[in-house]
Amino acid sequence: MTNERGQIIGGGLKDIIIREKNGENLELGELLIVENASQSDERNYTILQVKDIEYKSQAHQSTHELLSGMKLEGYDPDLEFMEPELTNYNLGRAKSLLYVQEKITGGEREYITKSPKRLPNFFSPIKSIEESDLKFLEPKNIENSIYLGDIRSGSTVEEGIKVYIDLIKSLTHHILIPATTGRGKSNLVKVMLWSILDTEGAGILVLDPHDEYYGDSIKIGLRYHPKKDEKLEYYSPDKDNDDAVTLAINVKKIRPYHFSGIGGFSSAQTEAIRTIYNKYKSNWITKIAKGIDRDVLKEMGVHEGTAEVLKRKIETKLGVYSVDIDEDNPAMGKKCIFNSNLFVGGDYGLSTVEDIVMALEDEKVIIIDSSKLSDFEELFIGSIITSNIFNKYKRYNSKELKNKPVISIVIEEAPRVLGQDAIESHGGNIYGTIAREGRKFKIGLIAITQLSSVIPRAILANMNTKIILGNEMSPERSAIINSASQDLSDDERIIASLDKGEAIVSSVFTRFAIPIYTPEFKKYVKEYLDEIPQDKTKDLKTMVIG
Repeated sequence: MTNERGQIIGGGLKDIIIREKNGENLELGELLIVENASQSDERNYTILQVKDIEYKSQAHQSTHELLSGMKLEGYDPDLEFMEPELTNYNLGRAKSLLYVQEKITGGEREYITKSPKRLPNFFSPIKSIEESDLKFLEPKNIENSIYLGDIRSGSTVEEGIKVYIDLIKSLTHHILIPATTGRGKSNLVKVMLWSILDTEGAGILVLDPHDEYYGDSIKIGLRYHPKKDEKLEYYSPDKDNDDAVTLAINVKKIRPYHFSGIGGFSSAQTEAIRTIYNKYKSNWITKIAKGIDRDVLKEMGVHEGTAEVLKRKIETKLGVYSVDIDEDNPAMGKKCIFNSNLFVGGDYGLSTVEDIVMALEDEKVIIIDSSKLSDFEELFIGSIITSNIFNKYKRYNSKELKNKPVISIVIEEAPRVLGQDAIESHGGNIYGTIAREGRKFKIGLIAITQLSSVIPRAILANMNTKIILGNEMSPERSAIINSASQDLSDDERIIASLDKGEAIVSSVFTRFAIPIYTPEFKKYVKEYLDEIPQDKTKDLKTMVIG
């Protein structure tokens, strides 16, 4: 066997012991191949992954200590072992990831993959993984897949082997992206969204708290995609943003359930809101802001003090309050003032939510610039749009739903809406509902978080694809490992050692936990544009390259 790295000398399926060949330097997380004996011309092999490396020696430890001391103290600086490559060596410990059968039927190469249930032969040589060993990973339909990155073996990136996941299945069954700060979460999401713009069958809502996905004349973003005019829309509450559609939502479109689990209303206040809405319908917010007559409140069974609290909260959260129409004549009544560019009155902003929902159904990527919004405003806007699309999809019959695209919502700092407290607060919120029930209605989440441990295990288990980036916090690694789709119980050290851009893809839609490296977004975009005819991308290339 060429490219021999070592030999199997013991262990079991989860702990195969490999003696490293002198000078080969096995690496934590590296992928290896061992050929299995076959009675036919068919090739079958097992993929291994190095999970630990340790020193070993035929000499006793006391001998090492003595000789080391003699060298350190200058007794015999030329002292060394006889045949050191045989006496001292490294042992690698590896786990079996996948058993692969490769055969040719009718001129077509076919791969059968199984969970390993047998040990490779004793003293079997091992080698580094090659592109030909991973051909089974190639998707049958790239146009309906999401690109995540290239196969990574340890710290070596195999750029010829690209990793994709199924678009519809992965988005419907939710994606979790856990990592500490600075490990490449945003870069990964940018690459994924760029890839999704080339697909069919999905609409994506992106709540962007750092305004980093769309890009501008300086910062490379999705606006440079060749299909941006037909597939991408960008909303911002900033009226001076010439690239964006102004994000303004008329308060007549707000319903009481939009506040569920987000507004911070008590049970009594929530009940009062529903009662007031049932009486005044779309004018319920302006009625609260202007003040409701105490006799009407009594008739509705709403406490006057509760109504006053609601009035203050509507002003604080939505920027809606009232003043006298005529200061000199209060009997003339009151008018509403809308002290926000986001929540408006009159006839302005009546179609914003419907326009966004329609665009999502048209398989577009919708980016909401929430960089200048408060936490409440960002989550509330998402709640309004997400609730509308969820309720709309629930009303479709099975035949209609089958022909609808999957909708996915990208949410940063996911524990704000998926954490234990948020899920249990006053019946939960729409994001938690989607995490539990969304797959039935083709609606999913792409949840990004630094703190997986505060998300309930039942929710984590529903996130059937996890793209795990580096994390040095043990409680977070444990939460991720305990809810992963594959057995990652031996991967704590590997996860802790992941550098920026390195990740492990654990999914029910992959046969094993795949180590990947996601390229830098700008480099990825440049290579993407290089593959397109020059006349179609000349201006784009100029802007990207600078």
